[in-house]
Amino acid sequence: MLGGPGPTSVVVDEGAIARPFWIKFRSDSVLALYSPFVLCLASGDLNSNAFLHFVSQDVHFLKAFALAYELAEDCADDDDDKSGIRDLRKRVVQRLKSHDTLVREWGFELPDEKVSSDATVKYTDFLLAAASGRVQGENVPGKIATPFERTKVAAYILGAIAPCMRLYSSISREIQAVLVPADNSHIYKKWVDSYSSETFEEFALQVEDMVDKLSISLTGEELKVIEKLYYQAIKLEVEFFATQPISLQTIVPLARVLDPAERRLTIFCDFDLTCTAFDSSAILAEIAIITAPKANSDGSETQLARMSSADLRSTWGVLSTQYTEEFEQCIESIMDSRKVENFNYEGLKKALEQVAEFEKRANTRVVNSGVLKGLHLEDIKRAGQRLILQEGCRGFFQKIVKNDTLKTLVHVLSYSWCGDLIRSAFSSGGVSHGKASRLQ
Repeated sequence: MLGGPGPTSVVVDEGAIARPFWIKFRSDSVLALYSPFVLCLASGDLNSNAFLHFVSQDVHFLKAFALAYELAEDCADDDDDKSGIRDLRKRVVQRLKSHDTLVREWGFELPDEKVSSDATVKYTDFLLAAASGRVQGENVPGKIATPFERTKVAAYILGAIAPCMRLYSSISREIQAVLVPADNSHIYKKWVDSYSSETFEEFALQVEDMVDKLSISLTGEELKVIEKLYYQAIKLEVEFFATQPISLQTIVPLARVLDPAERRLTIFCDFDLTCTAFDSSAILAEIAIITAPKANSDGSETQLARMSSADLRSTWGVLSTQYTEEFEQCIESIMDSRKVENFNYEGLKKALEQVAEFEKRANTRVVNSGVLKGLHLEDIKRAGQRLILQEGCRGFFQKIVKNDTLKTLVHVLSYSWCGDLIRSAFSSGGVSHGKASRLQ
């Protein structure tokens, strides 16, 4: 599976800004990495027409880069900077000239018509606006600007290009990490190899180094402008990946870009210890213990009626201890001490089945013990209203279900056997449209 950005050990030179910006905003790149398009591409299941549409957009990006570099070179004041930017432009122009040939080497033939997608236009317009000095809060017409003002425009241009290069390098390397090196059957392996190569990484680093050089003399406010441009570029790139057409229905762990008129967002979320700060089944047991006398108010002869609160607490303690011990044994039996070299789908499937069987056995023991028998619905609902949720959980679901423009279904899963508790927990916070599902 794709790993996504984790803790970084990158050493950042003092005075550098490009890499710190990437580290700061790289969490946004997850939305591109786990987009339906990238997941299909990584798995090799992406429709070839969708891939051709994707790579055909390179032409429009490369043309925009070439023009932007030309403007940046004109704005740069230092001869070394001009030379460095000129070299970047040469590499882009060469890539543009060899684009069709390169795509053929990947095993595909591009259509003659290369129409820009809306997401492509958004990014290229944004880049060329920055290259023309049209930056929010800034107005630097090239023909009347001082040399210093022109230099900062060059920095703005490179700051808007750098995240695009870094994102492509990051995504392709994440994909390459999960591919089998000796397996050449992956239809898009050559594309992955091209963008994850040391040559492309060197190109990305060269752009970042130029951003750092051009930014040395800038003020704090001007550095903030570059940071905003960098972040805006990442958001536009994420939108570009998220809006790429695919032909397969795809399940993704998270999504950012959604057309509410055409698509429905379905959210599946665990409840216990994901939404809640505590295990809700323990809360139910505590209710049963505290309210034990109420359970016998109708004179019925049940196991619960014959058990004292002390016996109930003792029984629950035994069940909890047994659950903890057997859970640890279950996980220990699944975990392999050897280093995992490749993703093993069948192994993961078998492991999850073992965990599911363990949970079923544990649930059955609780049911058979009778500890939760006789619980009053009103007590359960009151417990739900007082249930402590994780910080931000209630607010997240409030935004989702109260968004009238978004077609949304929310399914909350729990092994606590109690939909009333879940619905009560959310309704007390103004979330009453979700569906609670039992998972046993």
